[in-house]
Amino acid sequence: MNTVNVPLGDRSYSIQIGKGLLEQSGPTVSQLGLSGPCAVITDDHVGPLYLDRVIQSLKSHGMDPVPVTLPHGESTKRIAMAEKCYEVLANHRLERKSPVIALGGGVIGDLGGFVAATYLRGVPFIQIPTTMLAQVDSSVGGKVGVNLPQGKNLVGAFYQPLTVICDLDTLATLDPRELRAGIAEVIKYGVIHDPELFQTLENSIDRLLALDAELTSGIVARCCAIKAEVVRQDEKEGGLRAILNFGHTIGHAIEAISNYNQFLHGEAISIGMVLAGVLSKELLGFSDADQERLVALLKRTGLPTSFNWSDDQLEKLLAAMALDKKVEAGEVRFVLAQSIGKVGFGCRVPSPLLKNVLKSEF
Repeated sequence: MNTVNVPLGDRSYSIQIGKGLLEQSGPTVSQLGLSGPCAVITDDHVGPLYLDRVIQSLKSHGMDPVPVTLPHGESTKRIAMAEKCYEVLANHRLERKSPVIALGGGVIGDLGGFVAATYLRGVPFIQIPTTMLAQVDSSVGGKVGVNLPQGKNLVGAFYQPLTVICDLDTLATLDPRELRAGIAEVIKYGVIHDPELFQTLENSIDRLLALDAELTSGIVARCCAIKAEVVRQDEKEGGLRAILNFGHTIGHAIEAISNYNQFLHGEAISIGMVLAGVLSKELLGFSDADQERLVALLKRTGLPTSFNWSDDQLEKLLAAMALDKKVEAGEVRFVLAQSIGKVGFGCRVPSPLLKNVLKSEF
């Protein structure tokens, strides 16, 4: 088992990465000094696969778990669903020391964390991510929240978990499309921070898609370590943490204008990274060769790299970006690449250039 520490003073925690860890969820929670009632929030895809195993492990170690099963998909990540969770927690009289455990992908992790951060003004929170995207990215760092019709993650909080349990066995049941979408975030880490990781992906993407055990464990651990270091330096996104959003400004807007049902998150981020790469070439000297490497790796992973939108969609895309959390003084700020492994944040992009790049075909 690999362990990655997230050093945040009295909010520090560990990320456990390995196989067979669902059955160890009870001992792990018990070692945190927790007992009694808890909530396990999951969805109707993950629940039938893994909920019983987690429930039994928790029960065998002094917990009294209450399952909360929600519909799967991005449309679940909204305030109305959080309210349903609050009602279940209140009906079962969960208290301030009663943990909320999120068992699922990024949607369940973000929603479960938002519920934990706000119920009784904050209860203990534990992440058990079951997708590639959640294990390498969204379960780490404490950003929790819900979407609004106007945009993604516009309501939320910074709320760190007590621990993160990444059972690599859960990746084997992922739909291949979901796996590819998660790998988009892995590629992002290579672009923003680690050229050696990027080269490893170029050399071994087929092995990662086949979930080679040793490679997968190492890559998940490396991504978690990168994010842990960034979060250590900038927990609440005052500066450096923005680099984790490479490709996300455009990607989140793509998700919003397609009502969160046309693209998976990683697919939208893949297109966003390609477009961010084009902007990077114009503004930060990102080389043609590096852009070609990025596009080639995304394509080899099976991810989309372009989308032709109508004039109406283009206007909606620009409007959605104007609501991005990184807007300052009415101006959208971008994370752009200087080279594979090095990016800048807070970059201004002239509106005419942005429109031209969005209209371009690749």
